[in-house]
Amino acid sequence: MHLLTVSGIQKWIGGEHILKGISFKQDRFQNIAIVGESGSGKSTLLRIVSGFTQADEGEVLFEKQKVKGPMEKLIPGHSGIAYLSQHYELRNNYKMAELLQYANKLPAADAAALYKVCRIDHLLGRKNDQISGGEQQRIALARLLVTAPRLLLLDEPFSNLDLINKNILKSVIRELSEKLKITCLLVSHDPTDILPWADQIMVMKDGAVIQKGSPWQVYKHPVNEYAAGLFGKFNQIASNGKTMFVRPEDLHIVTGTPNTLMGKVKKVHFLGNAFELEVMLLNELVTIRTIDSSIKAGDTVHVALAN
Repeated sequence: MHLLTVSGIQKWIGGEHILKGISFKQDRFQNIAIVGESGSGKSTLLRIVSGFTQADEGEVLFEKQKVKGPMEKLIPGHSGIAYLSQHYELRNNYKMAELLQYANKLPAADAAALYKVCRIDHLLGRKNDQISGGEQQRIALARLLVTAPRLLLLDEPFSNLDLINKNILKSVIRELSEKLKITCLLVSHDPTDILPWADQIMVMKDGAVIQKGSPWQVYKHPVNEYAAGLFGKFNQIASNGKTMFVRPEDLHIVTGTPNTLMGKVKKVHFLGNAFELEVMLLNELVTIRTIDSSIKAGDTVHVALAN
């Protein structure tokens, strides 16, 4: 049985067609990430799934029951679905323990375990003005999770976080899946946030899903230039009348052997754990990633495509 079934969702806002027949299914404990440029409809879709925005057509089923929108239900939302938006708020002048206690539906031991996973157990005695933005976000997340949802929706959860808090939140979200068995549906624009985490990725453009597959599939075999660009640098190479989208790490510097091409290195950029080369190859400038520190600008190199 699918945990979530989204069928034919259509949405217009101010005469603009925001969502164009979105359909997908999510199994229990399956982590799905939705990616796309700003304005592609990601956040609107999440709000419809959560029951906070009304779809114009189509339906959302959660555990085989329809998720009603605000035009069908007096108090929007679904008790089994938690939605953390980009604009979460915490009430002022309360200790964090009080905010969590008011919402809590879990036994004390389970709540304590959740606070530990969310990395907030040391913050319970503090108020809003005594914790950072990243800590406030994790409190807001825990406040949703103490209501015992089965599905967690996260809308750009890593936006505006510094690297330390982003890495903490990544660990929290991973442990929510692994330790607490909470199913997650996440929207993000940063490939480094989702490629190691997701079981499936959906690529959205102009209100439609243009590609769906495993992280490996959407990264290595994007359907077009737009999908390729969402996941970092790529080379567009024509071969046998077809266009291939090749990642920099899939072009290798090799010794002069058959089935290689000669190119001239124009620039070398140090990335920390590798070097990125700009190489003129067949009158096209391509990007190649390598760990070879001996290559310099001006060198002639032999290039082969990884199998």
